[in-house]
Amino acid sequence: MNIDAHFPGGLHLEKHATLSTPHIVPAAIPPRLLIPLLQHIGEPGQPIVKPGDYVYKGQIIAHCGDEHCDAPKIAPVHASSSGTVIAVELRPVVHPSGLQALCIEIETDGKDEWQPGKRTPLVCTQMTPEQLRHLVAQAGIVGLGGAGFPSHLKLNPGDIDTLILNGAECEPYISCDDYLMRERPEQVVIGARILSYALGGVKRCIIAVEDNKPEAFAALQAVVHKDKEEYKIATQQLDVVQVPTIYPMGGEQQLIHTLTGISLSRRHLPREVGIVMHNVGTAVAIYRAVKLRSPLLSRIVTLTGDAVAQRQNMEVLLGTPMQYLLEQCGVKANLARLIVGGPMMGQAVQTDQLPIVKTTNCLIASTADSIKQQATPMPCIRCGSCERACPAQLLPQQLYWHARAKDFDKAQDYHLFDCIECGCCAYVCPSHIPLVHYYRYAKSEIRAQAADRKKADLARRRHEFRSFRLEREKAERQARHTQKTASVKPGADSDDKKAAIAAAVERAKVKKATPPAP
Repeated sequence: MNIDAHFPGGLHLEKHATLSTPHIVPAAIPPRLLIPLLQHIGEPGQPIVKPGDYVYKGQIIAHCGDEHCDAPKIAPVHASSSGTVIAVELRPVVHPSGLQALCIEIETDGKDEWQPGKRTPLVCTQMTPEQLRHLVAQAGIVGLGGAGFPSHLKLNPGDIDTLILNGAECEPYISCDDYLMRERPEQVVIGARILSYALGGVKRCIIAVEDNKPEAFAALQAVVHKDKEEYKIATQQLDVVQVPTIYPMGGEQQLIHTLTGISLSRRHLPREVGIVMHNVGTAVAIYRAVKLRSPLLSRIVTLTGDAVAQRQNMEVLLGTPMQYLLEQCGVKANLARLIVGGPMMGQAVQTDQLPIVKTTNCLIASTADSIKQQATPMPCIRCGSCERACPAQLLPQQLYWHARAKDFDKAQDYHLFDCIECGCCAYVCPSHIPLVHYYRYAKSEIRAQAADRKKADLARRRHEFRSFRLEREKAERQARHTQKTASVKPGADSDDKKAAIAAAVERAKVKKATPPAP
């Protein structure tokens, strides 16, 4: 099935996905793995290993404090290969802040040895949906499309009638999902069936593939036609659908609008309209967790750019240093810039010593010759190109003016937080204004102000409570004093005072009559 309509706005970008190796290549086991404890949206787990411990492949090395815990927004972390823990400390990771995060460093032994014991494949229909969701949580599976949201949280029961698998890999250069669908289509389809069962059964499952991926579309179609009886689990209908190749088709709101016609803002979740979306890579990870009893230990990464001699897709162990991976692809000596992710929404990093994590889908290594000099921004000419290109149907020009003027209330009036930071507006801007930078700045300032207000409110409430407590204690003391005064007979105080004075006079007379010692 082909769908010609698409979301408003967007761009037709030139695809740069030509690779030297036409198949997924397994990467070698690195001498050392650097595994961050936070590789997803949420809170990091707590390390349960220490330097000197030997760990097996697939062993949990960090979780939420209980090995059987599937607490919200905490995904366990596993050892990607066997070896010895040599450090648990802060290390640099891929993050916009450039700050460090707690990591576990493992010196691998090359054996890639699993923990002793048989890993028996599971049959999902012999498990309850709740047991299946717990299995996904313990496998540490998160969204592999880029956001890294813990997958078990999107499998909570509810009135869900449509499951969408996102195979719309819309950024140039990235092709990891394309090759995954080409070479492992059966795992994608069975993963979709398992997801459907975990959701308690859905009426329809859609696997969305862009129309510039004919090989992936054909491979999935062949499996779907073959598996109608063999793998039919909790899904009344499963369709593979081709969608237009328009950036950013891979965005959640944009793909849902294209497939269903439903427009969602960032203030609403897809499950509110009966839809759940997962990436095709996530479906394969869930397949491996059920059928191979393997937690999320590796992912497919596209290695490309003119500084890479052998551009290819590689299946990489999580925690592998980027430098080790680039060396296997023949990185050139004149490497000038390294981007993690795609050219539109990716992040440039300053070192290749950072580790591959669950959300790393692409490395673009560029030479100095291929890096275009950033044009000098010029005044806005109010041409409206940014508005026409915006897939979220915002007014980028107005957002820019208010963000630049630090009028953050006005920026929010124009739905600043509905911006998905796709970069379409900046891409088409003839004045070369870095619009997305202004939006990110405004968002960060608004969040910082909200945090400051929260702290101030907390301090105010504490002060008010302290004042209330002091007033209450004062009133209680006054009440006790009043009660004590009322219980004493009238005149008793004066009689006591007279007796005390008389006793003091007698003591003074005795002291005066007593002669001093010789």
